[in-house]
Amino acid sequence: MVQIEELAVMIRKSKHLVVFTGAGISTSSGIPDFRGPKGVWTLQRSGKGVPDASLPFHRAVPTLTHMALVELERAGVLKFVISQNVDSLHLRSGLPREKLAELHGNSFMEICPCCKAEYLRDFEIETIGLKDTPRRCSDKNCGTRLKDTVLDWEDALPPEEMNSAKEQCLAADLVLCLGTSLQITPACNMPLMSIKNGGKVAIVNLQATPKDKKASLVIHGLVDKVIAGVMCILNLRIPPYVRIDFIQLSLRHTVKKKCVRWTLRVTSIHGLRAPLSFLRSIEVSFPERPDMKPVVLMEQPFSLQRETSMARAFFMLLTLNFSDGCGCSSSSIECHVDFQKQKENFFRDRSLVLQELKCAAERQCRAGQQSILERQSLARAETSMHAFVTNMVSYDAEDLKVAKPRGTWMDSSSNLTKRHLEVPTGGSPPPKKLK
Repeated sequence: MVQIEELAVMIRKSKHLVVFTGAGISTSSGIPDFRGPKGVWTLQRSGKGVPDASLPFHRAVPTLTHMALVELERAGVLKFVISQNVDSLHLRSGLPREKLAELHGNSFMEICPCCKAEYLRDFEIETIGLKDTPRRCSDKNCGTRLKDTVLDWEDALPPEEMNSAKEQCLAADLVLCLGTSLQITPACNMPLMSIKNGGKVAIVNLQATPKDKKASLVIHGLVDKVIAGVMCILNLRIPPYVRIDFIQLSLRHTVKKKCVRWTLRVTSIHGLRAPLSFLRSIEVSFPERPDMKPVVLMEQPFSLQRETSMARAFFMLLTLNFSDGCGCSSSSIECHVDFQKQKENFFRDRSLVLQELKCAAERQCRAGQQSILERQSLARAETSMHAFVTNMVSYDAEDLKVAKPRGTWMDSSSNLTKRHLEVPTGGSPPPKKLK
């Protein structure tokens, strides 16, 4: 297609490329947009109700376009991304936080209002509208109650994100708008700032936008298909997406004569109040001890209490059954338990371990790999942190053969649902102006 070739040339010639994204870049991950043919507001206007989605919100995987942007950034072509989305897929894809402005917040991000520390979670934050959450800042000198970052309709855009977005648009020689109707003010006017300084605007969206006439190039089509063509022309490979989740395993015990009463807990690394959204259940078995009955833990926080002999060590196998949306059904941890011996402490280089897991997943073209990151052992307590590859998706730029996630995320517990659908049945979409 001539227009795709023209866009590829514009990107290749660009010295300061900024990408402005909307809900349309996430639709192929199973998250509906607003004004598309099957968008939230489109279907509501026709009386068809909430559109279906294809997986749990917290398990949504970055699209081909998300991963293409990661590769463009790594290649030094893409300088900055401005997003109107709250789905966290840009950060989940591996785009550096300092290269991203999230104008409407992030459903998986908490922030400390005092020291401004950000906490990216693997679960959806319980609230929206910049409200207090159940957790506190982990800085010992702070400890302030954290807040969610997703804006409600009456909230003003965050100044830090707005300022960096405006600065990048003014510096850009090309602003590429992807999957956005460019109708929500004031954000929709940002891309046009580049024109004032001699820059250009290119728009890729399924429907026409109010800014089409001011753009140097407009392509009405599926964003993934257009970007796949651009990446082929630029001879850039779209990297696979590898998701890694974490658990904390703790084993505490007390001695009573010749017996040991012990408690096993499997929790999130974010604390007891944080759910392990990728886990459905945990099977605990003792292969070499027929006298010890296996058990299936179904409720979080996962916990097991037993009493065994102090003198006899045992082997414990934990089988972690993953939830819908994961790329494999389960993984396992093998534990050798001896209450008469204290294990050595160790802390592995986290970035190195995660890179090894990602390479293994890509090489084997599957998920399920796991590794221990650290272990801290005291006289009567042992804690370890484990990492698991829970999803691995490859992208074919030629025929868009993207692995399709499973499940459904659009339920009443999703804050994204609330954020999208707070309009009366049969009524009009919320006002376009977002402060």
